[in-house]
Amino acid sequence: ELMKRAVDMGVDVVGAIPHFELTREYGERSVKFAMALAADKGLRVDIHCDETDDEHSRFVEVMAAETIRLGMGGRVTASHTTAMHSYNNAYAYRLINNLKRAQMHMVTNPLDNSTLQGRFDSYPIRRGHTRVKELLAAGINVCIGHDSVMDPWYPLGYGDPLQAAFVLAHYGQMSGHGELRTLIDMITRNPAGALGLEAYGLEPGCRADLVAFAAPTEMDAIRLVAPRRLVLRAGRVVARTEPGQTTVVWDGREEPVDFLKPAKDHVRLS
Repeated sequence: ELMKRAVDMGVDVVGAIPHFELTREYGERSVKFAMALAADKGLRVDIHCDETDDEHSRFVEVMAAETIRLGMGGRVTASHTTAMHSYNNAYAYRLINNLKRAQMHMVTNPLDNSTLQGRFDSYPIRRGHTRVKELLAAGINVCIGHDSVMDPWYPLGYGDPLQAAFVLAHYGQMSGHGELRTLIDMITRNPAGALGLEAYGLEPGCRADLVAFAAPTEMDAIRLVAPRRLVLRAGRVVARTEPGQTTVVWDGREEPVDFLKPAKDHVRLS
């Protein structure tokens, strides 16, 4: 009843956390209830799903089935799904095909997931993130989220999607040039698609929601977790940062250092 009242008060997205329910059956009911409510009101769905190392936590398959049954393709997002890291490959293959069929969006949260998962392991300790590469290879829209910023689950954040992309580059083993380009998409175009944003991008006629990095290339932006020189929303400056200057003192001399390659050696990913 509280959720119905909240929706009637005006919300954009309906959510749930099925793996926190007392039983598997209760978890399935929570997914079906949330999705039916969203379908009835024409809303989107974002469920914190299977955020555990438990390979028996499989609520994302219920999400996929309900998305298909209710005709909600493109409006449903599953966040975390870290249990997918522990599924056997045969089951994961079938699941990923169903997620693709359902046209679901997926969100991995590298900062929280790398910090919280695998804590019941001895050695080897699982990396504990969802199957990012396999999902991407299947053509599924995968996004990078931040999740917590400063709370008991993750106290070390500062609300920076680029920091999350930097972490995923390492523990997701996405260090190739094409993969680094994908990481940029995962904090820009892909989330915009999951949110259903219109007039998004750099083409004429778009909203001019822009971020200018203090870096010459996408690779350098990720590598340095570069400051944002300008942040624009609808063409108006809403934030700016003046990057600091590092100076090395040695042999009686001072020399500025920017940790960048010479311009002729810049590697552009796009």
